Amino acid sequence: MAGIDGSMAHLSDSLFTTAIAVYAVAMVGYTAEYAFGRKGRIARTVPVAARERELVGAGAGPVIAPAAPPSGPPAAPPRRPLAERIGRWSLGITVVGLLLHATSIVVRATAVDAVPWSNMYEFASVAGLVGVLAFVVLLWKAPAIRHLGGFILLPVILLMFLAGTVWYSRATPLVPALQSYWLAIHVTLVSIAEGALMTSAVMTMLYLVKYRYDRRPEGAGRLAVLAARLPSAATLDKAAYRVVAFAFPLYTVAIIAGAIWAEAAWGRYWGWDPKETWAFIVWVIYAGYLHARATAGWKGRMAAWVNLTGFTAIIFNFIVVNVVISGLHSYAGLS
Repeated sequence: MAGIDGSMAHLSDSLFTTAIAVYAVAMVGYTAEYAFGRKGRIARTVPVAARERELVGAGAGPVIAPAAPPSGPPAAPPRRPLAERIGRWSLGITVVGLLLHATSIVVRATAVDAVPWSNMYEFASVAGLVGVLAFVVLLWKAPAIRHLGGFILLPVILLMFLAGTVWYSRATPLVPALQSYWLAIHVTLVSIAEGALMTSAVMTMLYLVKYRYDRRPEGAGRLAVLAARLPSAATLDKAAYRVVAFAFPLYTVAIIAGAIWAEAAWGRYWGWDPKETWAFIVWVIYAGYLHARATAGWKGRMAAWVNLTGFTAIIFNFIVVNVVISGLHSYAGLS
């Protein structure tokens, strides 16, 4: 195993910190689009067709359409509203942050001469990267959720801040137990799956807010302002489901790969180590979620709570099991 390249490790840390700052700028931009843009302001505006129906119903007579404008050269397309332009810029800034973030991981790998996710700091960095990437990919299918980017970036920034402070580990060579190609397979799949599931959890929480508002708008209270600017509950629910449908097979393969690695390292496929046990619990919960989605009586709100329960189990597995409970998987890297 080659020695640690200190300059590369320092560069990786600098890129990591810069990525947090760039994400923070993008989050401010998304928040501006959310607060001042036109998307989601269904509580403050009434569609033109609805206003026309109200006038006719009140006896005001039919609404006469204005005369067609005189022919002439076509008018220049209207300029996009400032809030929408800020949202588009924020997406570009997010992509820049993704590139800086990904580069910090690649440079860290070069510094340690191994895949850089052998401790909590490195794992959290990869999971945060995937969480942001999952949101960017979702925008291709659901561009209407762009103004929700601040809700995605906030937990990512918090995760990266904890990774860079509380869970930070200096670049060191891999411990002997981790010097296996199974590390690249098993942990990579887990980090991708859990990073994506973080995005799904955020979408699910927003769905529950929107669902409550749609059912009882008069009782929404302080959530009314938030809910009024959200996309439809169906859009949020579908986005959360799509991410879980993508991540669950990866998580399943990761557990299988981990069992094969355990047999090669410890002579048994499964030993009910705390990490293994909670990984299985997470798998069962998300399997139940996907099953609930396919069952008519468990769609919507009930299935959403199952989704959040699964992500709560992920948080417990990542923080409590790594830090508090000792086991064969105790590679948190904390001093």
